[in-house]
Amino acid sequence: MAYLLNIVYLAIILLLSPWLLYSAVRKGKYREGWRQKLLGRAPRRVGDRPCIWLHAVSVGEVNLLAPLVTRIERRWPEWEIVISTTTKTGFDLASKKYAPRTVFYCPLDFTWSVGAALDRIRPGLLVLAELELWPNLIDAAHRRGVKIAVVNGRLGEKSRRGYGRIRPLAARLLQRLDLIAAQSEESARRFRELGAPPEAVHVTGSLKFDGVRSNRDNPVTQRLATLAGIIGDDVVFLAGSTQDPEERLAIESHRRLSREWPQLRLILVPRHPHRFDETARMLDAAGSLWQRRSRLEIEGADPAARILLVDAVGELGAWWGTAHIGFVGGSLGARGGQNMIEPAAYGAAICFGPRTHNFREIVRMMLAADAAEVVRDGKAMTNFVRRCLEQPDYATRLGQNAAELVLRQQGAADRTIELLATLMQREASESRRAA
Repeated sequence: MAYLLNIVYLAIILLLSPWLLYSAVRKGKYREGWRQKLLGRAPRRVGDRPCIWLHAVSVGEVNLLAPLVTRIERRWPEWEIVISTTTKTGFDLASKKYAPRTVFYCPLDFTWSVGAALDRIRPGLLVLAELELWPNLIDAAHRRGVKIAVVNGRLGEKSRRGYGRIRPLAARLLQRLDLIAAQSEESARRFRELGAPPEAVHVTGSLKFDGVRSNRDNPVTQRLATLAGIIGDDVVFLAGSTQDPEERLAIESHRRLSREWPQLRLILVPRHPHRFDETARMLDAAGSLWQRRSRLEIEGADPAARILLVDAVGELGAWWGTAHIGFVGGSLGARGGQNMIEPAAYGAAICFGPRTHNFREIVRMMLAADAAEVVRDGKAMTNFVRRCLEQPDYATRLGQNAAELVLRQQGAADRTIELLATLMQREASESRRAA
């Protein structure tokens, strides 16, 4: 089976090679880390400290690891943490956020690459964020006696149906997992239906609620607000993690409303770096007076520029602390939504589009708590921002409900750590017996 998968993976790469080449040339993607991805040339770990390998696909998963990293190092300082990612944006953020810890690109799921990476890292525990079930990686780790855990596990109905088509393979993979810490009872039930050992599946809640800032006076947010020249009378409308066509719709909303409410400011934070320049061209075409975040330290804030384009990765969480009104992107296209917990924790009045299947449970909770609104197009986005401006009490109520919801849901990190502690103790005990 492993070698058949190698052939399938190689065929897929060959089929996708024109697109991969185009993305590398035009968008700057997939250019880095090929020795680590294809050959498993992860940094070779030295010394005999016990090791936890944490894997996070991209920016969202990298951020949610933070409360686990803090708790692990506080409780088990003798354990070494290494972190892998899949995407360049995730790698760049992890390298910055978790320095001086070792960060590397996760190997592609070829037998030789995952084997080489495991031999170089020598982990006692492999922790996969959300749902990264790569057969060869899991099989190679299991054969080496590595404990394997999925944390913040999320399995939607669509994914369950997909795995259901290959249920024997899915069940075999799930039975090799020592722990599945699921976000919700629905996800836990689906994991069990696919063949996960019932005793390995636990409901912990979402890690996304833990580790988020809620104090707008935190030093990072205050520094950014000062840098951008945000003053007391300003009302900040922030469109974050945006994709096409969401930047254009937010720009149009600001254009329509700023004449009547000159205190309205727009902050745009596109989801992917390749959209920075595309968004800049939109702003120029709209005739807007705007600034780039990357130029603020050099040029200073221009009071006449009421739009800021944040062309930086990893700052969105802090920028949300400046927002009074927020639109969470990836929700008017096919992406399936982005993390709406960060603006909720700050008490911003939040809206997002109808396509939020990646955050279905969180959206359900927010709508039930009257903590957000769904906007279905650009006109609805404009109307939402207008209502927040015309009815400050409405915006305040939405924000307060959102902040209270986040506070009630926190605690997943502590529950997850207690479950990981059992695996770490088992690993330490087995290592002593082997020695």
